Amino acid sequence: MKTVTPTELRADIYNLLDRILATGEPLEVMRGERRLRIQPVLPVDKFENLVFRPDVIRGDPDDLVTLSWEDEVQIDLP
Repeated sequence: MKTVTPTELRADIYNLLDRILATGEPLEVMRGERRLRIQPVLPVDKFENLVFRPDVIRGDPDDLVTLSWEDEVQIDLP
């Protein structure tokens, strides 16, 4: 968890708030000996940020165990 002073918060409040909303990670502000915490009310859905990758294998991982590559790969092993 990142901790900032009130001066740092004032100087960069919009970027810090955007980071909190994007990551869901709370931010602590140290005010003297006391701490305040800024965090999103609703949890962040981390799956929303995933990039679609069409080349990734989709399906049952157990099917990969039975795949055979002998016909596609020509390797001369000793």
